[in-house]
Order: sequence, then structure tokens, then C-alpha cells
Amino acid sequence: MRSEIIEYIYEKEDLKKFLREQPKWYRTLTRNPAELEKMEIASLNYYEKTIPHQVEKFSNGLQMASMMMHMFQAMNTQD
Repeated sequence: MRSEIIEYIYEKEDLKKFLREQPKWYRTLTRNPAELEKMEIASLNYYEKTIPHQVEKFSNGLQMASMMMHMFQAMNTQD
């Protein structure tokens, strides 16, 4: 693999970790270094760091908070 590709990957902790967990990317990047962008996108999807994943996490947190508020309100009205 090219040294500049290795340096770029090792500067970013998530990419380094992803490369170790998905060793097929070693071969892919060695054969075709232009695939680096595809690897970054695959890494974002793998670690669920894309915008849709973040929106989903936020939405789930909001639903959980809303459910807790309704539970507390129901408990207070019973007293």
C-alpha cells in the first residue's frame, strides 16, 4: 500500500480501526488506491456516523425522553 495512504489512514483513528476490523480493504487499497473514498464511506456506515444514523439516534433519544416525561406525569396524577 502507498505510504501516503497509510499515513492518511493512521491519522484518523476510526479508519485505522475499521481497516483492522475489515482486512479486505488492505487488498482493495493496495490494488486500487483511488478506493480510499469508498473505504471512508464504508467506515461511516459501519460505525453508523452518517447523517441518517445520527438523526435516527437523536429521534430515538427524543422518543425515550418523551416516554419518560409521560411516565412521570402519569405517576404524579395518580398521587
